[in-house]
Amino acid sequence: MTGKAKAIGANFSGTNSSNMECEALHRDFVIPDDEIWCNWTFDSILCWPPTKASTMSRLRCPQLNGVDTRNFVEKRCGENGSWEGKVGELSPPSGWTNYTPCFTPEMMLLLQKLYTGSEDLANARIDIAAKTRYLEFVGLTLSLTALLVSLSIFCRFRTLRNTRTRIHKNLFVAMMVQVVIKLTLYIDQALSNMNAYDQQYSIQNTPILCEGFYVLLEYARTAMFTWMFIEGFFLHNKVTVAVFTETSGYQMYRVIGWGYPIFMTAGWTVVTAIYYHPSKCWWGYNLTFYFWILEGTRLAMILFNCGFLLNILRVLIIKLRRSHMTETEQIIKAVKAVLVLLPLLGITNLAAMSEAPLDKSILQFALWSYITHFLTSFQGLFIAFLYCFSNNEVRSVVNRTISLYFNKRQSSGSGCQPHRIVSTIDVEATEESPTGCIRLCCCRGSISSLERANTCRTDL
Repeated sequence: MTGKAKAIGANFSGTNSSNMECEALHRDFVIPDDEIWCNWTFDSILCWPPTKASTMSRLRCPQLNGVDTRNFVEKRCGENGSWEGKVGELSPPSGWTNYTPCFTPEMMLLLQKLYTGSEDLANARIDIAAKTRYLEFVGLTLSLTALLVSLSIFCRFRTLRNTRTRIHKNLFVAMMVQVVIKLTLYIDQALSNMNAYDQQYSIQNTPILCEGFYVLLEYARTAMFTWMFIEGFFLHNKVTVAVFTETSGYQMYRVIGWGYPIFMTAGWTVVTAIYYHPSKCWWGYNLTFYFWILEGTRLAMILFNCGFLLNILRVLIIKLRRSHMTETEQIIKAVKAVLVLLPLLGITNLAAMSEAPLDKSILQFALWSYITHFLTSFQGLFIAFLYCFSNNEVRSVVNRTISLYFNKRQSSGSGCQPHRIVSTIDVEATEESPTGCIRLCCCRGSISSLERANTCRTDL
């Protein structure tokens, strides 16, 4: 086995046989008289039968990640009855197994880049990738929590229901579906690697279920980018088009936001199922040319959003120049606007769409890996914070509801039974006075309704 194949083989799970099983399978074989044969051997992945000298033994490629099971593995028995090693290299008694034909072209290209330089550099790159998985897990968990809280707030308060927040809610749902699927797959892989349960029951080893998870993941990602594009389109029109109203086009947005990704994902699924033939779970599908059916449209949406952002920034600068702000204040305002819009419009995903610099220096790969995984995994947290938790309108509504709750508790504790304490939703919808004051009534004993209205009113 080559050094490249060893690295992948070390991460393989569910090998076809073990050394003891291989021995039990071939222990009764008797070498014919006056003939030279290589003994059976187990190369850590496949069990090789006794083979006659000067002949090539071939086995079907194993069902492992990144492997095309339609191809064959090769191993040669030498003239002296020992398994041949790789030319110019020392080999163990089991010899050298040529697994190269098994790997898909995409996997071979990845291995070539991974093993650019020494094997120590390759191990360092693998270690960096493992550490960024922990970073990604933390970011996805925090993002999921923040998105759930934000979505609950937007759904809870009626005064926050407008076209802008409806678009936000759809984006949050798409992001949450993506995060949940990713966390499910990561947890399944971690438990499988720790042998927490039989690996044959893991998602990655269950046909159809595994592919289904990845199809749903790519649908959610495409929907997320589509809603980011809608965010950019809506904001651009609101800033630059004077006749644009908030209530216009929402039904069309919803059709495009959830319908368009269905057609794109279905097309990619059919093409991948027909033309991509790894052993299981479409492992490495994101390295194939077919993946650009989805990734290309996502990239186009981000580029459109970049254009929207530049035009929005142009309009903002024009407005700032007409104000009485200093040049420094204008620059700070413009920079803040750009930083706030970058995650919402998905522009921070451009780095993750670029090719991983595996064949570059360790520093370059580490910077790319940590930055891209940080931006993509914490993206939900950033958007929830910027467009919900730090939004003045949201904070105002939440603070008023909290104040009402504590006033109710205080009134109950002082013996004043509230006649009708309502939430901010009902108050703002039905009982808000022209002056903006909310009236709460508390009564004592059997005072009549008229007396209660005249004597027990408290203006907040």
